[in-house]
Amino acid sequence: MFSLLNRLSLITQIFIALILGIAVAFIFPESAKHFTILGDLFIKALKSVAPILVFVLVMSAISNYQSSSNKQIRSILILYIVGTVAAAVTAVLVSQVFPSTLNLQVDAYNKNTPPGDVLTVLSSLVVSFIDNPVNALINANFIGILAWAVGLGITIRHANETTKQVMRDLSEAVAKIISFVIRLAPLGILGLVIVSVAEAGADALKNYAHVLAVLVGTMFFVALVINPILVAIITRRNPYPLVLTCLRESGVTAFFTRSSAANIPVNLNLARKMGVDESVYSISIPLGATINMAGAAVTVSVLTMAAVHTLGIQVDLATMLILSVVAAVCACGAAGVAGGSLLLIPLACSLFGISSDIAMQVITVGMVISVLQDSTETALNSSTDVLFTIAADQATKRA
Repeated sequence: MFSLLNRLSLITQIFIALILGIAVAFIFPESAKHFTILGDLFIKALKSVAPILVFVLVMSAISNYQSSSNKQIRSILILYIVGTVAAAVTAVLVSQVFPSTLNLQVDAYNKNTPPGDVLTVLSSLVVSFIDNPVNALINANFIGILAWAVGLGITIRHANETTKQVMRDLSEAVAKIISFVIRLAPLGILGLVIVSVAEAGADALKNYAHVLAVLVGTMFFVALVINPILVAIITRRNPYPLVLTCLRESGVTAFFTRSSAANIPVNLNLARKMGVDESVYSISIPLGATINMAGAAVTVSVLTMAAVHTLGIQVDLATMLILSVVAAVCACGAAGVAGGSLLLIPLACSLFGISSDIAMQVITVGMVISVLQDSTETALNSSTDVLFTIAADQATKRA
């Protein structure tokens, strides 16, 4: 049986765990307490790997970043950044219009006092930025971790190639450990779903369905409204023929492969068919698979806002904008790691004084709905890579 399960994809295993957990919770609700240990161990594992994940990935990405003088590459990079931030802003606004709540064990974990206004958030940010790096890692101070990762990454850029290779190797090593923890997700989700459904009943399922609808609906809005607006601005023509072509030829395959990296050959071929210079798409497509993460930005923003609404934290416009920027940074840092967008949610949650333990529960909610969320997120990310590459190339040639 274990051999058979091991041959199944992770998303299939999570789906089986979800169905089995719901069934056990409804049929044997009194046995739910016996499965608590599975969820607790999984949350503990996530809590232990998330800080080092942020630190190593961001530091490695910055230290190995290669700048380019190509005008088209710069235009594409601007589109990547603007598109990711716009997706995060959209997700935050949609979350305000259609607020989601989650079934979280708040009393057991929430020991922090949420900030009352944006000045408190900014003050907390400044204090967190100057934290001791060792202390930041131990206490999961993600803002402090991010600050040290960026600083060290910038300085290591001036080091020799051997040092940069060490950073790449370290990043790959951390990614393998993360992959192992993610492989344990079905067991953790089984325990968490059983406990959650047994305690909250059908309300837990409604909450899962609502947050999934907000996530997927926002991603469709970004793909069919936000991205076309950006493309229309730079190309000055009807964007939808190009948008629909990219969704059909890139988005569909990415939806089923659930990997931006695996979809790179598809995007390279599409860019070539559309007449983009090889010197451009050979750089922009792999780069986009790394830093162009509109779907991940939506995931981070929506799930963070769901935690905010669950805890009853009031969010003003300025704090929303800060969250959008942080979500975009989180999204870029999630590249190349399975479930990376979920594992970086604590960084966004830390803006609101939400404890790491609660943030880990939010991650598990994301994994429960990842059957559709992850596929849709990847489809948006990958199709946007080639969309912006082609659009920037057409705009440059037209000029």
